[in-house]
Amino acid sequence: METVLRSPNGFLSSLSAGDFELIRQHLRPVDLATDAVLVEAGDMLKRAYMPHKGVISLVVKLARGEHVQVAMVGRGSIFGAFAGLSEIRSLESAVVLVPGIATAIDIEPFRAAVAQSPSLRATLIRHGLAVYAQVQQTAGCNAAHTVESRLARCLLQTRDLSGSNKIVLTQEAMAQMIGARRNSVSLVAHTLQQANFIHYSRGHIEITNLDGLIRTSCECYATVKAQYAALLHGQETRGQEALEA
Repeated sequence: METVLRSPNGFLSSLSAGDFELIRQHLRPVDLATDAVLVEAGDMLKRAYMPHKGVISLVVKLARGEHVQVAMVGRGSIFGAFAGLSEIRSLESAVVLVPGIATAIDIEPFRAAVAQSPSLRATLIRHGLAVYAQVQQTAGCNAAHTVESRLARCLLQTRDLSGSNKIVLTQEAMAQMIGARRNSVSLVAHTLQQANFIHYSRGHIEITNLDGLIRTSCECYATVKAQYAALLHGQETRGQEALEA
């Protein structure tokens, strides 16, 4: 299949020239501002987002008011894959975790394009399943693994999806990412810093020892990467390189 390198986003850069042409005129650049809410759980998604930089966090709200992250979408994929296939309400809220930029497309013309192309539909399904696989792995990880390994995993995933070793995350955001209390996150972040795996100050995190952080992480980090590779068949080019780094 002929592909054209037209975007740092993995979904867009994996499309054939014909599939890209079906949506090209509807694509618009948008800013991903920190904490911007792209959709609330239970609402209809109006746009699909394909990040170039930045990370979108998918979160669920529990009965006592806690918010827990279930997946992240960055420059390797697309948020809104299943909404592009049919008219469904979002099962989770989507919030910008790491600011950046994205290409966006309104859902209605996106669905119309998908309906015209079996190959575009197949690509969209694979990307949707890749995010769903991450949701499943995250549920198991939060139930079975230590706070330290979970935080290491999430920092590594955020690095891969954003394409940078430098990340801005509050303690509240990190607690939401791993389903833990803020004081636990503070203690674990201090431990990782003492081990010289990260440098952490006032919400600014720099990964200084990638190998050490990978060793601290649970197997879920490698599992999610392998799931992405299997589901997406290595079709992503520049965007997917973030997941293979």
